[in-house]
Amino acid sequence: MPSLNERMIVPLLWFLQLLFLARDVGQMLVQFGGADFLPPSSEWYSGVIDYPQLLFFQLTILGLQTWVNVNFTQASGFFTRRGRRFAKALLVFGAIYLLVMLTRYAVRMGLYPLERWTGGSIPIFFHWVLASYCIAWGFRTRLLEESQLTPSLISQRRRFRRIAWTTISLAAIVSYVVWVSYLAAPAFFVWKIADRAPLHAVRAENGQSFETADGVRLVADVYHPIRASARRPTILVRLNYTKTAKQTLFANLIGRGWAEQGFTVVLQGTRGRYESGGEYVPFLHERADGQATLRWLSQQPWFNGKVGTWGGSYFGYTQWAIADNESPALSAMYIYESSTDFFRTLYRGGAFSLKSALWWANTVHFESFEEVTPELVERGANGFPVIESDDRSVADVGFYNDWASHRQRDAFWHHVDGTGRASTTRAPVLLLAGWYDPFLQTQLDDFKALVRHPDASISTQSRLVIGPWGHAKNLILPDGGTTTNFRFVSIASSFDWFDDHLKGRDIATSAPVKIFVMGENRWRDEQTWPLPRAVHTKLFLQSDGNADAPTGNGQLALEPLLGARPPDVYTYDPRNPVPTRGGAFMGPGTAIQQQNSIESRPDVLSYTSGPLVEDVEVTGYIRATLAVSTDAPSTDFTAKLVDVHPDGSAYNIADGILRRSYDTSDQPMSITIQLGATSNVFKKGHRIRLDVSSSNFPLFDRNPNTGTRIAYETNPVAALQKIHQTVSTPSFIELPVIPEKSRVPLIRFLEDQ
Repeated sequence: MPSLNERMIVPLLWFLQLLFLARDVGQMLVQFGGADFLPPSSEWYSGVIDYPQLLFFQLTILGLQTWVNVNFTQASGFFTRRGRRFAKALLVFGAIYLLVMLTRYAVRMGLYPLERWTGGSIPIFFHWVLASYCIAWGFRTRLLEESQLTPSLISQRRRFRRIAWTTISLAAIVSYVVWVSYLAAPAFFVWKIADRAPLHAVRAENGQSFETADGVRLVADVYHPIRASARRPTILVRLNYTKTAKQTLFANLIGRGWAEQGFTVVLQGTRGRYESGGEYVPFLHERADGQATLRWLSQQPWFNGKVGTWGGSYFGYTQWAIADNESPALSAMYIYESSTDFFRTLYRGGAFSLKSALWWANTVHFESFEEVTPELVERGANGFPVIESDDRSVADVGFYNDWASHRQRDAFWHHVDGTGRASTTRAPVLLLAGWYDPFLQTQLDDFKALVRHPDASISTQSRLVIGPWGHAKNLILPDGGTTTNFRFVSIASSFDWFDDHLKGRDIATSAPVKIFVMGENRWRDEQTWPLPRAVHTKLFLQSDGNADAPTGNGQLALEPLLGARPPDVYTYDPRNPVPTRGGAFMGPGTAIQQQNSIESRPDVLSYTSGPLVEDVEVTGYIRATLAVSTDAPSTDFTAKLVDVHPDGSAYNIADGILRRSYDTSDQPMSITIQLGATSNVFKKGHRIRLDVSSSNFPLFDRNPNTGTRIAYETNPVAALQKIHQTVSTPSFIELPVIPEKSRVPLIRFLEDQ
């Protein structure tokens, strides 16, 4: 005779099936019958599968349940003969399934106030039903099986089950912790970096797509805030990443993080990236594809006409490419470490930014940026001609060849950069920049153009933040300390920006400019850039023709030398260039690095001040004017501002290069090298130094000194370089000194030399 447990399980199975049937009927009434007495359609499914595909799975489950229940009701013995092992596994599966769904419900209630207690949880409740059904089915089968086994065999199998359960339990606990962490990660991350609690649960729609005019399908993941208004503001990010597990986790983190705050988030792969079709060719299609994406957004039922964009580097370029779009127009842009002028970013002072270009070219051939190693970049850079650096590194890359060969602002670069995009944007822009980022100088020009914008709402609402970062890299300061995490700042500061411009919330007004002052290592608000109170102070180069070694006598002084002095002379050999140590470029090794080993070379001239008697702040644009001569028809001169600590260790602050042609006479020619912008306090007891040379490799490609096409030259020659310092042909560096930080000006420390 069946036990009480056995007699109770079969009715329980039928009852659980009846509950599941009621759920399916309810959803069908809403979907097809328009029943308004039941919760709306969005409450009935979890977002994994939409109707009508979901209906097929529901009917399949109902059919399977009926077949199982009939077999148990008829006591046919089917499961004890054929499905015993599978059915026993249902106990484990059902228990895990139920635990997962209970946890999901607890997380939903704990994180999202609008979901308490039953809101949006209909699917979860009926997952409980299915989990309970699996447990009941497995338990019924186990009872049937054990009724046919001897006591000794039961004991033996129980020992085996204990071992199996221990193994499964450990694996399940680890998986459970990982899964719960995954569920809570976006909310915890946003709370940690921005001190914001989540407002909305999120429904993700993966693989949303449309087709461009030339037949390429662009694919996006869309994150919707649940229980938000029917039409919501949108944040658009166009990704040029390959879709790896790491990039997917990143996309999910920021997509859900923003959506939990009430934004619809669209993360779309650019052509040939993430899941979008077509071939990835940087810059070629971004304007047309971005405008097509905006048209697609305007047709979505959840779009309320407000769209903000976010991202840096290439993500930033995709924003500038559509900044002037009219319908729909962008409402706000958040651009970090990118600019409207990629030509001048890649050609600072006329020299090709080889290291950044090679690092970028290499990333095309790998699924992860981490696979692009310094060794690969070095292998490509070390050789001639420059046009084949990509081949030596990984493979021939078409767009690298374009960058390396188009050395003037020609039609190629006009297509890339457009015309005056910062002046024609229809939305205010928040620019996030780094002191050691290669885009900094052109990004500052974008901000100046925004301030002059004819639309007052753009000129007054645009903002500039410059922090202590490389290209999406955190700095390690000379004292060993670290700086504010760049990634966290780029996301955390987006919430207030988009709340203000997409939701119209009353956000506390921030200063137009915010800078991090290095050396003092603190943030400071400013009203404009550059700072009008800066005093431009010239420090003149002095020596007796012996500034080319650590024991040389190169100095910085307030006045040029009187009388005739021999020039400083060195040989620049392109086959033995000065190696790069830090600076502004893409890839590892960027930012602040010690310069002492570089300064010991015979082809590096160093000019140093005396010890400072008090702190001296330098904030603004730095330039070096040098009186030079050379025997090369075309060559380079470099300049580097250096902070020398009391122990003699020297660290780079800013650098620049100038490439041009010369008449090869020995007559001095005055040239100006732009070292870019910085903000640094040279502390009391430190010294200011200027290093001069003719190469900084592979940050910049080498000038072969031949006057021929640099990208294709294979036979470089050495050049004899001279730096002159007299009253008639002075050489000097010009520093923007901030008076309130340097109340006793530079004259004071020079008197003590």
